[in-house]
Amino acid sequence: MKIFKFGGASVKDASGVKNVASVLEKTGHENKLIIISAMGKTTNALEEVIKNYVEKSNELNASVQDVRKYHQQILLDLFKDEDHEVFFEVNAHFDDLEYFLRSNKSPNYNFVYDQIVSYGEIVSTTIVSHYFNYKGLKNTWLDVRNFIKTDVTYRDANVHWDQTELLITKKIEKNTLYVTQGFLGSDPNNFTTTLGREGSDYTAAIFAYCLGAESVTIWKDVPGVLNGDPRYFEDTILLNQISYREAIELAFYGASVIHPKTLQPLQRKEIPLFVKSFINPLLPGTSVSKGLDLEPHLPCYIIKKNQLLLSLSSLDFSFIMEEHISEIFSLFHQYKLKVNLIQNSAISFSVCIEDKFNNFNKVKEVLEKKFKISYNENVSLYTIRHFNVDASKVVETNKTVLLKQVSRETMQIITKE
Repeated sequence: MKIFKFGGASVKDASGVKNVASVLEKTGHENKLIIISAMGKTTNALEEVIKNYVEKSNELNASVQDVRKYHQQILLDLFKDEDHEVFFEVNAHFDDLEYFLRSNKSPNYNFVYDQIVSYGEIVSTTIVSHYFNYKGLKNTWLDVRNFIKTDVTYRDANVHWDQTELLITKKIEKNTLYVTQGFLGSDPNNFTTTLGREGSDYTAAIFAYCLGAESVTIWKDVPGVLNGDPRYFEDTILLNQISYREAIELAFYGASVIHPKTLQPLQRKEIPLFVKSFINPLLPGTSVSKGLDLEPHLPCYIIKKNQLLLSLSSLDFSFIMEEHISEIFSLFHQYKLKVNLIQNSAISFSVCIEDKFNNFNKVKEVLEKKFKISYNENVSLYTIRHFNVDASKVVETNKTVLLKQVSRETMQIITKE
């Protein structure tokens, strides 16, 4: 079996959905499991719903209706008959969402987030599955929450692998076309969990690992993995081949084409990953597998925006020792601050962190009791794998460099625009 994953950009409108069907017609649709993300910017729109819900805003109903209308228009563009059952199913999903908004009693923001944001994937796959059937691509729609079981770490859940593998191998049959959701799972009480932003790639890897799949293909609006994000870097070049190890390095530093957690399960069973273009589906794209580290071998650029550079120094000019660093990292772990770079000297310690859950102010209050603190918000962290002099100039030109760190293969530069 082959696993295909299509992201939100590929199904952002009716023509996108039609193109996904066309990709399957060109590449074959039998014995495949298709993972679909929320349509377009639906996740962002549902985050606005969550914001209005938490803040008890008068805009709550309007924000829900905006999401409903967006999907309704896609339905009208795909199906001639408004009496088609897909219209009723999609409306039922939105009715369920509105019921949750009326009836929820939980004060846990992360729990609420997962229950609401999951409707993006549920609705998108409902539409795509029905459209495939409508076009003669007979398929079975699966609720991924019945297969991927997790703990209760809402918004960044950990997979219960043994239970998940048992459910997947027991219920997924060969020579069948399946459509299911990315990003989602469920906890022991069957409440929805999510696997982290961009977790649909991870979903593909989970199914591939459990099924011993032939391959995973991630379909993007780019021809494959480029040596830099074309939104920020000019004259980017396609990477034809990347080893698992190099891909994991790129993902660790934040390469957006491949989700960081996607690669480990694929590597364990040596399942190749392809990144291809849904615009030109017959092009070879990029292969991630055993083999050459990088082909062609050239600098790769990665950027993480909206970072925070935090510098700590001791109040009495004493050394910052291991026990201090351990305490600092324990605090970061407690408040879910992701550390992307570390640099220390005798009396100072600097970290570049990502404040995904908006907890920095709480951490700052604790740290200020023991350390002198300075920090820069909204900085950019550039990582250059296989750097050279010209590559560093590309990043540093016309920017204020706040920190630079160099190792054998990797250069990291923190800048303020």
